[in-house]
Amino acid sequence: MFSNIIFLHPWFFLLLLLLPAVAWYRYRRRQLHYTSLKMPTLEAVRGMRSWKGALQHTLPFLRALAFVSLVFALARPQLTLKEETITAEGIDIFLALDLSSSMLAQDFKPDRLEASKKVAIEFVGKRQYDRIGLAVFAGEAFTQCPLTTDHRVLIDFIENLRCGMLEDGTAIGMGLATAVNRIKDSQVKSKVIILLTDGVNNSGYIKPLTAAEIAKEFGVKVYTIGVGQEGEALTPISRRSDGRYVFGLARVEIDEELLRQIAGLTGGKYFRATTARSLEAIYDEIDRLEKTEIEVTTVKRYSEEFYRFVWVAVLLLALELLLRYAVLRTLP
Repeated sequence: MFSNIIFLHPWFFLLLLLLPAVAWYRYRRRQLHYTSLKMPTLEAVRGMRSWKGALQHTLPFLRALAFVSLVFALARPQLTLKEETITAEGIDIFLALDLSSSMLAQDFKPDRLEASKKVAIEFVGKRQYDRIGLAVFAGEAFTQCPLTTDHRVLIDFIENLRCGMLEDGTAIGMGLATAVNRIKDSQVKSKVIILLTDGVNNSGYIKPLTAAEIAKEFGVKVYTIGVGQEGEALTPISRRSDGRYVFGLARVEIDEELLRQIAGLTGGKYFRATTARSLEAIYDEIDRLEKTEIEVTTVKRYSEEFYRFVWVAVLLLALELLLRYAVLRTLP
C-alpha cells in the first residue's frame, strides 16, 4: 500500500526537524525549573506513582503526534488508485445476430438464441479496448447498438434480445448490409463483422453476396457462423394467436455454401457450430485471429488523502486538551 502513496509537497517534512529542537528546549527548561532532591534510597516511595502521573507524561507525546500528522497533511499525500501501462488490441467489431424464430430451436440448451447470446457476451467481455456494435436481423434488420466502448450498455442490449422483435424470416443480406453501413467509415486498421445465422436467406431486398461485395470494398472482413446441429431439431413450426410458438421436429437447413462465399470474398472464415462448446471455441478462435496493437498509454488516477491526517491531528489535540484540562486538571 505504501508504495502507492506519493507526496506532492515533500519539503514540508523539514518541519519535523523542529521536534528534536523543541524536545531539547523542554528538557533544559525542566532542568532549570525543577530542583533536584538527593535521597539515600527510593524504597519508601516505590510504587506510589499514580495513574494520573503516568498519563501526565503522555501529553507531550500526543501533541507531538498531532504535529507530525499536520506535517503529513501539509505534504499532501496522494494514493495512486490505478497505474498501468496498456498495450491494447484496437479493432472495430460489429456483431450481426439472427433473430428469426428458428433461433429458438432446442438443439442447444436452452435454445440457439440464448446459447449465442451467452457466448457473444463472453466475447465482448474479452475485448476490453475494442469498439463493438450490434445489428440484428430476421425478415428485416436494424442497428441495435452503434460502435461503442461502453461494453456494459452493449451487453444489456444483447441480454434483452428476443425472437419476435422483428418480422419473421432470415434476411442475411439485410443484416450484413446494416452492419457494413455502420462500420464502413471507421478509421481503424481492422474492421470485422461476425455474422451468426441458423438458416437460409429468404427475405430482404439486398442479396447476401451484394452485401459481401460492399464489405470487401470498404475493407471489412466478415466471419460467418452457422448455428445448428446436423439432422433434425425441435424448432418452432407455427405460432398461436396468443404469440406462443408451436414446436415440432424440423430439418436443420443452413446455407453453408453461401456463408463460405461471404467469408471467402471478404478475407474472413466460415465456422459451423453444432454445440455450445464448439460455438465458444469459434469465438475464441476469432478472438485470437483479430489482434492489432495500438499505441501504449499510461493511465493514473489519484486520491487525495491529506484530510485523514488532519482528522488524526484534530483527534489527538482534542484528546490532549481533554486530559490536560479535565482528567488531569489540578487546582492552583
